[in-house]
Amino acid sequence: MIRHVTATRYVTPLREGGSLPAVVEADDDGLYVAKFRGAGHGVKALVAELIAGEIGRALGLLVPEIVLVDFDPRLAAAEPDQEIRELLQRSSGVNVGLDFLPGALSFDPAAGFKPPPELCAAVVWFDSFVTNVDRDVRNTNMLVWHGRLWLIDHGSALYIHHTWKDVAAHAVKPMAAIKSHVLMPMAGSILEADDRLAPMLTSELLGSIIDSVPDEWLAEGDGLADPAAHRAAYRDYLERRLAVHRQLAEEAERVRTGA
Repeated sequence: MIRHVTATRYVTPLREGGSLPAVVEADDDGLYVAKFRGAGHGVKALVAELIAGEIGRALGLLVPEIVLVDFDPRLAAAEPDQEIRELLQRSSGVNVGLDFLPGALSFDPAAGFKPPPELCAAVVWFDSFVTNVDRDVRNTNMLVWHGRLWLIDHGSALYIHHTWKDVAAHAVKPMAAIKSHVLMPMAGSILEADDRLAPMLTSELLGSIIDSVPDEWLAEGDGLADPAAHRAAYRDYLERRLAVHRQLAEEAERVRTGA
């Protein structure tokens, strides 16, 4: 169950993020990194953040808790940056938030922290499954917090939903960008990761995650008439991908070994 909170204070923008997220305080007294529907790819980035992030959490990977954040743009009235103010004005309603990890540092493969090979392989497998193309050396989208690796920023995953074209062919296709994955050089066997992780994902689990997406993020468009049609499209795509998980893992392993 995804918790629902209401933003009570706009704390500060995070200008290093391409989508201009911000730290907000909510009515549960928690701090969250809010991703706004008015930015960049709009609500589709929020859908990807929620679905991919919750899949990662179901696989036992460290993803900060994901919440739904009601945001009143009047909270940011004092924000001096016009671009950010306009973004927030477009973001009234339900947005997505990730639990804020105070003091966390961006993962840098050159900084000395080396995640275990099994964990690296699991992250590569996960990103391949959800087609997350945004975890390379330039933009690792991972944090190191209390000596552990945390995964953030999944808004670029599930990019099929920007068109919903050729779904059947796309669903069985290995992700070409996996070759530039920042953890690939440190990864252990992707096939062993597949043995561990694939059984954790079921149709029922995927369906429950997809059902947690707010209806208002699933508006008519792309040939899909209503939220139910959108949910069916996401479920069909992910189930098709899960059905060929071994082939996807074999291609990732071929990239890893240079075979």
